[in-house]
Amino acid sequence: MSNRSENGDATQEKPNFNQDNKDNELIEKEQTNKRNDDSSVSDNKGELAEKEQVNKRDDDNSSVNNNKNELAEKEQINKRDDNDSSVNNNKEGELVEKEQISKRGDGSSVSNNKEGELAELNEKDDDDSSMKEYLQTDPKTGLTTEEAQQRLNQFGRNEISEAKPNLFLKFVSYFRGPIAYLIEVACIVAGVVKDWVDFGIILGLLFVNAFIGFIEETRAESALEALKKTLALKTKVWRDGKLIELDAAELVPGDIITLRIGNIVPADAKLLGVNVSGSETSEYLMVDQSALTGESLPVNRNKGEIVYSSSIIKQGQMMAIVVKTGQNTYIGRAASLMNVAVDQGHFQKVVNKIGNFLILITVTLVVIIFIYQAVKFRGTSEGNILVILQHVLVLTVAAIPVGLPTVLSVTMAVGAKQLAAKKVIIRRLAAVEELSAVSVLCSDKTGTLTLNELSTDESWLTPSYNETDIFLYAYICSEPGTDDAIELAVRGSAEEKLDILKNRENDHDIPGFKVTSFTPFNPAKKLTEATVINLETQEKFKIVKGAPQVITKLAGGNREADQAVINLASRGLRALGVARTNSINPSDSDDSQQLKWELVGFLSLLDPPRPDSKDILKKCEELGLNVKMVTGDQLIIAKEVAHRLGMSRVILESNHLVDSAKSEDEVTEHCVKADGFAQVIPEHKYRVVELLQKKGYVVGMTGDGVNDAPALKRADVGIAVSGCTDAARSASDIVLLAPGLATIIDGIMTSRAIFQRMRSYALYRITSTVHFLLFFFCIILAKDWTLPAVLLILIAMLNDAATLVISVDNAQVSGSPDKWRIGQLITLSIILGIILTMFSFAHFFIFSYVIKVTQGQLYTVMYLHISSAPHFVIFSTRLTGYFWEVLPSPLFVISIFGTQIFAMFMSIFGVLTEAIGWVKSIIILAISLGIFVLLDFVKVFVLRYWSLELVTKICPSKSRRAKVAARRERALTLEKFAESAKKLRKVLLMVRVIRAFRHDDDDKRQE
Repeated sequence: MSNRSENGDATQEKPNFNQDNKDNELIEKEQTNKRNDDSSVSDNKGELAEKEQVNKRDDDNSSVNNNKNELAEKEQINKRDDNDSSVNNNKEGELVEKEQISKRGDGSSVSNNKEGELAELNEKDDDDSSMKEYLQTDPKTGLTTEEAQQRLNQFGRNEISEAKPNLFLKFVSYFRGPIAYLIEVACIVAGVVKDWVDFGIILGLLFVNAFIGFIEETRAESALEALKKTLALKTKVWRDGKLIELDAAELVPGDIITLRIGNIVPADAKLLGVNVSGSETSEYLMVDQSALTGESLPVNRNKGEIVYSSSIIKQGQMMAIVVKTGQNTYIGRAASLMNVAVDQGHFQKVVNKIGNFLILITVTLVVIIFIYQAVKFRGTSEGNILVILQHVLVLTVAAIPVGLPTVLSVTMAVGAKQLAAKKVIIRRLAAVEELSAVSVLCSDKTGTLTLNELSTDESWLTPSYNETDIFLYAYICSEPGTDDAIELAVRGSAEEKLDILKNRENDHDIPGFKVTSFTPFNPAKKLTEATVINLETQEKFKIVKGAPQVITKLAGGNREADQAVINLASRGLRALGVARTNSINPSDSDDSQQLKWELVGFLSLLDPPRPDSKDILKKCEELGLNVKMVTGDQLIIAKEVAHRLGMSRVILESNHLVDSAKSEDEVTEHCVKADGFAQVIPEHKYRVVELLQKKGYVVGMTGDGVNDAPALKRADVGIAVSGCTDAARSASDIVLLAPGLATIIDGIMTSRAIFQRMRSYALYRITSTVHFLLFFFCIILAKDWTLPAVLLILIAMLNDAATLVISVDNAQVSGSPDKWRIGQLITLSIILGIILTMFSFAHFFIFSYVIKVTQGQLYTVMYLHISSAPHFVIFSTRLTGYFWEVLPSPLFVISIFGTQIFAMFMSIFGVLTEAIGWVKSIIILAISLGIFVLLDFVKVFVLRYWSLELVTKICPSKSRRAKVAARRERALTLEKFAESAKKLRKVLLMVRVIRAFRHDDDDKRQE
């Protein structure tokens, strides 16, 4: 047993000393935790024996001398040399530390308390006699279906019940907030002045707004709940003698589960010290318990110790028996790892800032109007403070975007549902709009650009071994029960080719061999290792399987083998190295680095590109998306695959990313220009994301392994691919349920459509608010004229309700990553708002002084115009091009026209206002439609000529000038490069012509 194993025992199996010995126990625990993992085996055995003796002491009979002796032993152990730990373990610790560093806080004492609490719980679990009868399951067969069902009925499902929010309190929450408070104050003032019509309408607006928000957001939450169920955790469990995949919620005490790197522990479970094949193992599990203790570094757990629900397996593989499920687990946070977070993304924050900006402007202008009217009508009935306050409050409510929060949340939720239909599950709601801004996508090669359907081809063998040997050794050194494509290909080919693996009674057994130790694939070491005994000869030896360069180096190097790998790679084949040791004697070191290894050969694996990958990469180019291939394969394989996919062969080796001889700027520039990266490990993925983000790119990164978590978290959009580990899923923003790049591209296109809907609403809302404020501010100051409160409230209520359907409108997908141009948006809104204000004044003066309608009819005319003209503008703002380029959805058209037809009938028949008849109503609506067409041309003109150079001329600043200068310099460089390339092409053409003439002369001479 390794010293790592004992560290775990020391942490969990605390001797039950009496009260007088607690100080000694505390010192013992602290010192034991400092031991190095690579202390000698002999020391481990002696220490283990000493610990077992201490554990057997009786509380009443433990003596002070024994305690002193044990303390002395611990002090001696603490003096051991700590300099033998391996490089790979250091790398693993650095990776985990990088991944978890952001989670560290100042609560180290809390973490220690939690670790102590876990240790006490572990001790209690061992003493829980009520559960012992359920924990006698045979690890090789597991529970039967009948036993599992009985226990499921007894203990319930393995899930934590979530407290449902009180629906009444949730509904009441819609009456809180700045906008709601303004409406409530206006309602109260209307009641005080006994204007009961306005009071009823404002109160109705308040409840309508609350009902719409409550209903739509409840629907959104239901949609997100459905997505949450899609991401339910799965686990491998032995049932009826077969290893099957099961929902974690169906686990019961006594179930035998497999835990391997990347798994989230689905329930509290006790480690059995055996691997999936059923053989005993001396290996440990490295477990990340940060969700429980807040401690960033993982801990070692060994046979007999408890691993708790929601912990993450960072290294190793072992079977465990479930001891507690559901509400009885220590923490049961597995459900929280699947939550779809409803946090604010950059786009939502910007839109909310716009909303606050509009509120500020509205309140400022309304305060000016309030002061103006209070001074002008002082001493008259119209100068009553309450009457003036009522008018300005109603004006404020009508101008402020009441439906802004609801439209945002509904559009995002509907977008998440649309993405789910395309097999793209959103875990963080803000990722919907962030995905639309991705400009660089770092994509895994295997499974995304290729089929990940590996098959073995002709093997390369050293002279001492044959094909049977390499497949047998590779099979022995493969992990059963995993969905890893390489392991499945190796095991499947071996079972097909080797007779001894056919017709076995027990899939655990390998006839003639016994696996005594198995170490699953380690991403840092890039190999899998097994210790085996030949039952016929009793020969003990080790086998390793992994990356060819690693296996070849372990075997002492082989030029012929290196050339074989290159030859395989040139054919697009991946090489998988297999090596074994000679017989291991009891006196030999167990350290793999000190043993003598023999290279058996290389298995060749074929992973063809997906049939659609080439076309989709062209589609990415059309969308302005730069795809960079990321692979752990050798450089020559990466270049061959890139060539087959139609990509450039500018592939960087991973060591280039950490080359100390190159400057940070130089490495970054090379990273930007590269089409992919080869021989990449998880740390390199993190580095790629970091470098690209420094250049201002919005980066999407795909990943599937536990060690991909830091890169997934660092990326603007972390994408967990189909078949990923639980740890990768929990660290990502988006989870793909279908393989291939097509799924990601579908998600990006859908998110860009969602972004356009959000932008459309923002542009419409700012334009309508600017128009509303400008017109009423000027007309009140100039003519002391305003619309009745009831009509103002109707405009706000109907128009905001209709825009909810923007979430299902047909949107135009932009040909480049979406970027929030706040200056452009506000400028365009002001221009459109001013033009609308000019048309409003035209209506006012023409109908007042030319047509000479009554005051009541003027109210109706202006109500219908102010309701329809800005509202029809949404048909223009929904696209950046002309409105006819992408037709709106039928539901959108019906909703917008429906509200205005309703307003038209009110005007025709005089509901709440004086009737103006059919002719005037239809003319006003027709003019409003014409206004929207005119504004559409203005919008296209502004967007077409909008540029950084134009903005710099209008509003010069130092940063803008620098950007313009940099662009011009880059354009000049590209122009010079194009000229040089043109001259080079001419030279090459002349060379070809000269060669052609010489060839003709040679032919004539021969004749």
